[in-house]
Amino acid sequence: MPAVTEPRTAPAGRRERPAKPALTREGVVATATALVREEGAARLTMRRLAQRLDTGPASLYVYVRDTAELQAAVLGEFLAGVDLAPVGAAGPWDERLRRVLASYAGLLHDYPGLARVAVVTRPSGEHYLALIEALLALLAEGGVPDDRAAWLVDLFLLVATASAAEHGTRAEEHTEAAADDAVARAVRGASADRFPHVARLVEDLLSGEGPDRARWFVDLMLAGAAAVPRPSPSLVGEG
Repeated sequence: MPAVTEPRTAPAGRRERPAKPALTREGVVATATALVREEGAARLTMRRLAQRLDTGPASLYVYVRDTAELQAAVLGEFLAGVDLAPVGAAGPWDERLRRVLASYAGLLHDYPGLARVAVVTRPSGEHYLALIEALLALLAEGGVPDDRAAWLVDLFLLVATASAAEHGTRAEEHTEAAADDAVARAVRGASADRFPHVARLVEDLLSGEGPDRARWFVDLMLAGAAAVPRPSPSLVGEG
């Protein structure tokens, strides 16, 4: 009896394969955000993102101008995690302001690579605007003049971002304790003859790490905004 031959199955042609979902800016940003959550901001490159989306890197530039714009959009998405509930809560307005800033700093501390991006990149999107709106609302509740509040928000976020980038990076690289020890040794070992002010203030220089110093920063900026008016437009750029 002749052997039974199974019919050969023709390979699927290109037209018979399932079509890939169409790329959109929202989809590109969402995939980039998921990549950062899973692998960290250092892995966010156009090539790596293109692999995730099963496309070529060049096709992504239709949706984002460059890596900086992509990072800004991803940072904006992460800001959805900032707790803005204190805005409508009870209690002193300045304490609620600190809670919002602490939530922002804590978010970036958990993603040091993203914090480093935030130092040099302005976020974008609705979540960024919601954060700015929340801070402005609390400053208005506290009676901070509008013109100073507008600049103060930028300063608040700059200080919180830089702090998160510094401490988060050191924690990520497991060098935080070693770095603190090295600083302490250098300050404590400073020559009183060559560095008299450092030697005199050694304990103050090394004090107040963590929440105490962060709280003082906010107090300082609020007091400065109340006492120091914005410069006249005619004076900006002079000097």
